[in-house]
Amino acid sequence: MLSRARICQASRQGARFVAQLSTVNIPKQITNEAVKPFGLTDTKDWDLLRASLMKFKSSSLEVPLVINGERRYYNDQTKRGFFAQTNPAHHQQVLATVTQATREDVKDAIQAAKDAKKKWLEMPFYDRAAVFLRAADLVSTKYRYDMLAATMLGQGKNVYQAEIDCITELSDFFRFNVKYAYELYSQQPIESSPGVWNKAEYRPLEGFVYAVTPFNFTAIAANLVGAPALMGNTVVWKPSQTAALSNYLLLTVLEEAGLPKGVVNFVPGNPVEVTEEVLSDRDFAALHFTGSTAVFKQLYGSIQQGVVSGIYRDYPRIVGETGGKNFHLIHPSANLPHAVLSTIRGAFEFQGQKCSATSRVYIPKSRSEEFLKDMAGTLQQHKISPVNTSAGSISGGDLHGFMGPVIHEQSFDKLASAIEEAKQDSELEIVYGGKCDKSSGWFIGPTIIKTTNPSHKFLTTEFFGPILTVYEYPDDQFTQVCQLIDSTSAYGLTGSVFAKDRDAIIQASEALRYSAGNFYINDKCTGAVVAQQWFGGARMSGTNDKAGSGNILNRFVSVRNVKENFYELTDFKYPSNYE
Repeated sequence: MLSRARICQASRQGARFVAQLSTVNIPKQITNEAVKPFGLTDTKDWDLLRASLMKFKSSSLEVPLVINGERRYYNDQTKRGFFAQTNPAHHQQVLATVTQATREDVKDAIQAAKDAKKKWLEMPFYDRAAVFLRAADLVSTKYRYDMLAATMLGQGKNVYQAEIDCITELSDFFRFNVKYAYELYSQQPIESSPGVWNKAEYRPLEGFVYAVTPFNFTAIAANLVGAPALMGNTVVWKPSQTAALSNYLLLTVLEEAGLPKGVVNFVPGNPVEVTEEVLSDRDFAALHFTGSTAVFKQLYGSIQQGVVSGIYRDYPRIVGETGGKNFHLIHPSANLPHAVLSTIRGAFEFQGQKCSATSRVYIPKSRSEEFLKDMAGTLQQHKISPVNTSAGSISGGDLHGFMGPVIHEQSFDKLASAIEEAKQDSELEIVYGGKCDKSSGWFIGPTIIKTTNPSHKFLTTEFFGPILTVYEYPDDQFTQVCQLIDSTSAYGLTGSVFAKDRDAIIQASEALRYSAGNFYINDKCTGAVVAQQWFGGARMSGTNDKAGSGNILNRFVSVRNVKENFYELTDFKYPSNYE
């Protein structure tokens, strides 16, 4: 008789075999999630949002580590500390007490990722995909308003910026990645000789993936974790401290969607300590990173040194997206009102805290006065200034504001210092804004600075805030200004040209070919949509692997080609070997 263990093993093998009996098509209705407008008449949406905001504001949440599905809290008689995630619009309010991983916790997370790997990679694609498709539906329905509230309160977004981030883009990443993975798996050798069958096998990487995610987009965190996991990899996830609330909520959604234990291990903590443990492990297989250029360079160098020292089993994949010094180039033929409104959106949405945000503008002298006057007038007329949307949502203030706070005190101090420096610099003139207020939240007003120096550091330094630097160029030097834009910044993320003249558009497009991985014509340089504008830049902006496209998934698989022969040899010689 078969033992109980043998019966269970046979049952598991049979279940796995049954799961592979059919070829499954992905849902045909995969398309971009619709953005809720939250207009004045959308009273139900506003009521549901206010309820979620009240829930998160009423008490501080304890955010644990999650390792192999186990919750670990800072106050459980261990040496773990905590980080207080506060509301950047009301910095006295603690939204979450975030447990900090010890080095032993990180080692446990790595081991959990290794232990979960075999079962996860052997799970049929249908079942892995189902987890992410269900998670997308949960985010866009059951947890929509909680996700919005956590992102708004924790990361300082207004409702529209939160909606296009943690709902629509996040859902799009999960759904379209399933479509892209299906298409990737379908790419097979197109030729086979008689008696031979060839196939390509898209193996997950041998080891685990380290995902380092930023504060500014909940959707980016979802993709940095979700893309490698969908392809059968397991992940150690270090979230940004200032996005831990929304990121932990996202993890609980993935768990509810059926994500097995150990596939994604959530370890907020000291970035240096967490990274040192990860990069010293032999099975470290890939870095998936979004953050600052300086940090990415350090990680890149550490990984290279690990390769040289023989630490790793493989050459780790490095996938990173960092910063930008993104431009709007205005041609004399441009529709100026359109360029003004596009620049206001590009520079000041989400307080300029997008890696794609408009940071420098090049304007012809003949249009400069009108451009700057219109920008300042529009900003003043509509009272576009930071408002405490998070506090206002409960106390009766303005929940409909265009701008909010910057993320934390370090960011506020850096930006306030830059504005003070501009006031003292003879090559700079603040033509609008320059107001700062940290009394209740980290508020920096929209600031426009004009420079007479085309090489000024304000045209090369990424501030990651609502500071826009403008340079006037002679109308007849459009060719030269294209060369100037290309050579001024070390980055190559996003940029736009505004012109009616088609020759000017062609000229800018060709001259700025490597200046922006995402190039826009008569549109702002922000707002890439999954599956529509694949996102990423080169130069010092990253590895340009294009999130939102199928290209990114290639970085998290290692292809094995299998050749099966059906003919048997009767001789070792080839025809040419006979005399």
